Amino acid sequence: MGSLLLSLALLCFGTVARAAVVTINWNVTWVWASPDGYGRPVIGINNQWPCPKLEANVGDTLIVNLHNGLGNQTTGLHWHGINQLQTPEMDGPSGVVQCPTPPGSSVQYKFLLDEPGTFWYHSHEKGQYPDGLRGPLIVQDPNDPYKGKYDEEIILTISDWYHSQSIPLVQNMLSPANTRFAPPFPDTILLNDKKDVKFNFVKGKTYRVRLINMSAFASAFLWIDSHPLTMIMSDATYLQTETAYQLHASSAQRYDFLISAIDRDSGNYPILVALDINRDFRNQTLAPAFPHNQTAWLMMDENAPLTRPTNNIDVWRPAEDTHFKPLDNLAMIPSYDHLVQLDFRFCLDANGYPRACLNGKPFIGQKVPSLYTAATVGENNTNPIVYGQINPVVVKKGDIVQLVINNQEAAGHPFHLHGHRFQILDRARPYAGDWPGRDVNYNPVPNRRDTVTVWSWSHAVLRFKAENPGVWLFHCHIEWHVEMGLTASFIEGPEQLRGKQFPVDHLENCRIGGVPTRGNAAGNTVDPLDTTGMLTISPTVYTGATWIPPSNTPPTTSPGNSTSSPARRRAAASRVQRRDAVFEDSELVI
Repeated sequence: MGSLLLSLALLCFGTVARAAVVTINWNVTWVWASPDGYGRPVIGINNQWPCPKLEANVGDTLIVNLHNGLGNQTTGLHWHGINQLQTPEMDGPSGVVQCPTPPGSSVQYKFLLDEPGTFWYHSHEKGQYPDGLRGPLIVQDPNDPYKGKYDEEIILTISDWYHSQSIPLVQNMLSPANTRFAPPFPDTILLNDKKDVKFNFVKGKTYRVRLINMSAFASAFLWIDSHPLTMIMSDATYLQTETAYQLHASSAQRYDFLISAIDRDSGNYPILVALDINRDFRNQTLAPAFPHNQTAWLMMDENAPLTRPTNNIDVWRPAEDTHFKPLDNLAMIPSYDHLVQLDFRFCLDANGYPRACLNGKPFIGQKVPSLYTAATVGENNTNPIVYGQINPVVVKKGDIVQLVINNQEAAGHPFHLHGHRFQILDRARPYAGDWPGRDVNYNPVPNRRDTVTVWSWSHAVLRFKAENPGVWLFHCHIEWHVEMGLTASFIEGPEQLRGKQFPVDHLENCRIGGVPTRGNAAGNTVDPLDTTGMLTISPTVYTGATWIPPSNTPPTTSPGNSTSSPARRRAAASRVQRRDAVFEDSELVI
């Protein structure tokens, strides 16, 4: 599978005559919006929201010059599903592969679009993207195997939506009083970031629908009246065609399917989308509910009434996505070198705050971005100790990794791996329990995805080849659970990362933010194995992406250096509360 990625990248370079450099200039700004009739500040681009679609061709190099015009928050972008071959520093997660971009500063992202498909971009900066900073990223394929099978494309994004901003929502969640580990629940659902969504549907035409779930929390169901869905892609893997009637898309997942307007069609057809905020929608004893529904329409006659029933789904029975077959028939990788087992449970930290743990520990961001640690500690970068409590997993380049995730909680969770698409060898039914430790009865031709849902009290077995050196997060794509610590870090091919150089603008943002860029997780360049100063308990005061200017003292690389004291965090939290009070008066003041 990994060699396939490299082959495709080489193919792109080999067709350089058709490749282009696509340059985009973006300013991240606050915008006032009321997509559901409730006004609130959202984070947009170039003073516009919804955020724009990005579109290019496979083989193109994408350059995004990003300026932070927010004034009061740091920011950064992740390019969800993009492999980032040879450019791990462009992946985007703040504190992992780059420093946050401070207000008034800029950062350039430059990377190869090595594979075609339906992707998206979003902030990967401390719970920020639920405030609106996300949009579609479409990579067209001149050699699309389904070219000629459809006439037009439709992009349909799904979002859960909140009337409050992200920071106070997370502050309420990360409270000792939250003994049930409850996340924020959405106020409504948006399709294409609005409520009134209609698409032209012309008799005789076939449409490729690119479905993207950009939600912070909720999965979503989709059903189209009287029209089967011909599946052709999941995430960015071409599929052998298969007919589906209902889909279940977890947060961050994408599906591409074809629908046709045939001779017998007339009138207008509803597209029903329902948010799934249930622990287990299959378990009828739990009385699953779907309070947030929205209908889009396939319009054949603008003068005809929208009268077809839109609520006639009694029980959702979506297609089983792990049964979809990849078009290339790539067989299961037959064996593995490195077994990684991650057990997920909610937990309490030493201060009694709710967290999400993998193998007993939550992810805690460190003082030095992990990729910078890998580049600057020499031969010690193969030792997980130097990275601190980021749940590090060190794997050699070329290793075959079998990744087992045991979900030991009562709800399903979508897990995403950066920099790869893994084979889904097995995704057990709900309540199947932990992986039994036996490699039997796996799918011989497994689907490949970058995000897989692991059902309640169950497990999944994934496999991939580690041939993309970098630091790659593996995390639940429920954004609230990321903020609770439900993340691990793959340090892949550390030998190839030693001495890696970073762009000047990236390092400048670190300097402005007072973030050290060398040494172990605590910034120790003298003895990287000395864990003094590494962060082992999450702060009790949550400030999210709030900009906290560093003190006048320049950052040092000595153990114990901290650029964010509790007093400064409390002051920042106070500023956040005052800012939200201003916003509640419907006046956008930055």
